[in-house]
Amino acid sequence: MTGLEHDFPLDIWISFSKFFEQYKELLKSDNEIIKDRAARILKIAEQYPELDNGIKEEKRVYELLEPIHLVLEDSFPDILQQNEIKIATIPFHNKVLKSTSRYQNIVKATGENFEPQIKNLNEDHYYIMGCSIILGHYYNYNIDFRRPFFYDIPDAFGVMRNYRIMYNGDFIDIIKTDKAKEITDADVAELLDNFDNIDIWKEKFPPHSWIFKGIIIANMFDVTTDVSLSDFKTSLIKYDKTQGDFVGSFQDIFRAIFNLREIKVGFSNYNPEDQVLERVPFKNIDSYILYDRYTDCCETALCKGTYHYLFEESTYFAISDVKRYQKSTPDEIMYKNLVAQGINSAILAPIKSDGNLLGILEIVSPNVHELNSINANKLQDVMPYLVDSVLRSKAKSENELELIIQQECTSIHPSVHWKFKREAKRFMRAMVDENPVSFREVVFENVYPLYGQIDIKGSSDARNEAIQKDLVLQLKGIAKIINKIIESDPLPIYEQLAYRTNRYVTAITEQLQVDSEQNILNFIKKEITPLFKHLKKKNVELDTLIDEYEEILDVSIKTVYRHRKAYDESVMLINKKMAALLDQKQDEAQGMYPHYFERFKSDGVEHNMYIGESITKQDSFNKVYLYNLRLWQLQIMCEMENAYYQMQKDLPVALDVASMVLVFNTSLSVRFRMDEKRFDVDGTYNARYEVVKKRVDKSKIKGTDQRVTEKGKLVIIYSQRSDEREYIKYINFLQSKNYLEEEIEIVELDDLQGVTGLKALRVNILYHKNEKDKEYYTYEDLMKELN
Repeated sequence: MTGLEHDFPLDIWISFSKFFEQYKELLKSDNEIIKDRAARILKIAEQYPELDNGIKEEKRVYELLEPIHLVLEDSFPDILQQNEIKIATIPFHNKVLKSTSRYQNIVKATGENFEPQIKNLNEDHYYIMGCSIILGHYYNYNIDFRRPFFYDIPDAFGVMRNYRIMYNGDFIDIIKTDKAKEITDADVAELLDNFDNIDIWKEKFPPHSWIFKGIIIANMFDVTTDVSLSDFKTSLIKYDKTQGDFVGSFQDIFRAIFNLREIKVGFSNYNPEDQVLERVPFKNIDSYILYDRYTDCCETALCKGTYHYLFEESTYFAISDVKRYQKSTPDEIMYKNLVAQGINSAILAPIKSDGNLLGILEIVSPNVHELNSINANKLQDVMPYLVDSVLRSKAKSENELELIIQQECTSIHPSVHWKFKREAKRFMRAMVDENPVSFREVVFENVYPLYGQIDIKGSSDARNEAIQKDLVLQLKGIAKIINKIIESDPLPIYEQLAYRTNRYVTAITEQLQVDSEQNILNFIKKEITPLFKHLKKKNVELDTLIDEYEEILDVSIKTVYRHRKAYDESVMLINKKMAALLDQKQDEAQGMYPHYFERFKSDGVEHNMYIGESITKQDSFNKVYLYNLRLWQLQIMCEMENAYYQMQKDLPVALDVASMVLVFNTSLSVRFRMDEKRFDVDGTYNARYEVVKKRVDKSKIKGTDQRVTEKGKLVIIYSQRSDEREYIKYINFLQSKNYLEEEIEIVELDDLQGVTGLKALRVNILYHKNEKDKEYYTYEDLMKELN
């Protein structure tokens, strides 16, 4: 009888010879009942000698089921039929020879044609389990293949129940045939290191070269709600490695799982950004791979075989004899480190989630062969919980790093985040080691700056005009009520209030002074509001007028906020639209080549960019990426202008914008100022760039009172002749793409404080009326079309 439909090292003979041997012993019993029972069973053996000698044909087994049931009757007592879940089975088959009533009821509830399958044992593992039985029963090797096996059986309600299977191997014999090979200690050592290499197992144990004679008695236990792994899960959930003896309890659990009291557990974290292994930044968590180092390159820390299995095959690597491996690869650092720590066998297993490597689990033992590729298989049952724990731990660690960065640096752009993270790790390691530490300033050297802004033209005048209109509206409302009071009650104090109110109206109509708004609001708050509260009680007519006045006031600030609200909403909508477009386009630009980017909203949107080798962390920077970013910047300024004028008609207040780009022709260093939580240029010479940035948009064309920035024009400010030639090339390209008009204006600028020799390229931007419009318009033409 073959073991399964596929290859198997054992031929299966169904035999009850072990039962008959025990019944022969029972004939010697003083208990007459037992002797009588034994005699009856042995009479069956005489009547059916096949049951003793062994049956190879499965069909014949089922023909003899009636006498087989009689032989098995003592193993299935009636009194336990409703309690025990027990079966007698053909070895390595799912065919049942006899079973208890409870088992029959469980299977019956599933419906017709259900056949239980062992869920965690594949075809190759069946074969290897057969080989392990031979090694244990025939050669007396202590090969520990004892993993829990389970049946998944749905109950009557469709709920999947899990039953653990316990096998009784008392009724089997293992018989060697002429086809079998002799197994040596060297063969066993090779097998221990090659659990998953089925070809080696088949070489040592050719198919059908051994005989399995007997039957299997299996007891099953419902472990659906079993908490055999609860301690493990609970310990992993407590991912705060700094509290209590986490490492000790974690290690005890693994010792119980492997049934090995001397093993230790370590862990190496994987950093995908730098492609290195790192020590976990918590006390008492060792890394036996890294030994005395905090971090190391993966290919250096691991031998070639380990690297292949962990990174390329995504499976564990078992080392049953560390010194033997070291002899074959004497230059590998990993084996030197393990030997130096007294480790003689080890299992290294990758911890992965969604295809991403999180780290490496390290299980080590001081004993040769104690850890091997066979008992490494036990990790399959615990690894899912371990992955969940590592994800939690990594999330906590990342949060702590981010907290340090936020505390020390505030929000950081993703392009430079890696350098802050590196410094945060150094900071965290020093704190764990209880060393005095401060967070060092982060510097990026030899980077090229780019600056641009789209500014709301005349924003101060527009804001003042809105304030002026609101104040006049409120003051006229006040004057109307006071004049009404004077008609019925002409007290001098009312006339004085009317006079002051009219003076305020006249003053702010002529010119709004810096303190005008505050003076008027103080006047209203201290003198008008208390008066109106008093007057509301005098007569119905005044009460109605005061109610009408209060209706024009904003509920929260108790002043007229009509024109200012329209202005503020317009600025908010402009900034929101421009910032959203810039952010969207920035994502595309980052895909071209990584660079630092930040933007600010005020009366318009301005942005800083820095690009260079020190930001990207890779040896890949070329000036072509700088030129590309400069061209991209001009293009996005034109697109932002178009986007603005397409939305202008929908704004509460129609405002104009002006765009400007500042060119700085040399590289500089950028330092993150820890005290100010922001980036700034580094060094006296580089500070010139910041001075120009802050003042240049207000500068005027030399010899005129005209501001260099102007609505409808893209302005590029520079100082070097080489910059002029470069940007004219960009302008010519954008002209060919109908972003800009043909005419280019070159002007000199008035000197700024400490800055001379600035020039500007000015060129008209071409516009579309809307996104679907294919025509091109100058600013003047666009205004005519829209208005």
